[in-house]
Amino acid sequence: MSNYETLSDISLTSLLKDGDDSAFTEIYRRYSKKLFIMSYNYCKNKETAEELVQEVFVGLWDKRDLLNVQKLQPYLATAIRFSVFKAIYKERRRQEIINQNITIDHAHFEEKLHAKFLQELINESVEQLPEKCNLVYRYSREEGLNNREISEKMKISEKTVEAHLTKALKSVRRYLNDNGIFILLASSALEKIIK
Repeated sequence: MSNYETLSDISLTSLLKDGDDSAFTEIYRRYSKKLFIMSYNYCKNKETAEELVQEVFVGLWDKRDLLNVQKLQPYLATAIRFSVFKAIYKERRRQEIINQNITIDHAHFEEKLHAKFLQELINESVEQLPEKCNLVYRYSREEGLNNREISEKMKISEKTVEAHLTKALKSVRRYLNDNGIFILLASSALEKIIK
C-alpha cells in the first residue's frame, strides 16, 4: 500500500494542483471504476464509457491548476455526467443531421447543451431546498412572480419572501460550486476561445 492510498481527497487534490502525478494516479485508482459504471449506465456502450472516463481524467490533469474543489467525488461525478450528456447530445444531433441532411451551427448547440445541463443541476439543488424556500424560488424564477405577488399568494411578508429567495440562491450557488460546475463551464468556454 502506497502512502497516497491513505490520503484524503482534499490532500490528493492539493498535491494534484502542484502537479504530483502519483496523486493523480491515486485519484484515478479510486474513482475510474465508479466513473466507468456511471458513464456506462447512461450511454450503454463500453467503448464510449471508457473514452468518456479517460476524457474526464485528461481534463482533470490538464486543468489541475484551476481546481478549487472541496469534494472530489461529486466534482468527478458531475464531470462524467456532463461528458456523457454532451456525447449523447452530439450523437443525437449527428443522427438528426444525417437524417435531415442539414448543416448545423455547433456553437449554438454547445450553448444549448450547457444551458440544459446547468438547468438540470439547478433543478437538483432546488429539490433539496426546504418546502417554502423551494416554492418561493419556483414562483420567482419559473413563474416570474415578483416578491409582492409571492407574498400575497403564500400569505407571508415580503421580507420573508426575500429571506427565502436569498437562502435559495445561496444554496443553488453553493451546490453548483460544490459540484464544480463553474470550473467545467469556464473551461468549456475557454476551449472555445482557444480553438
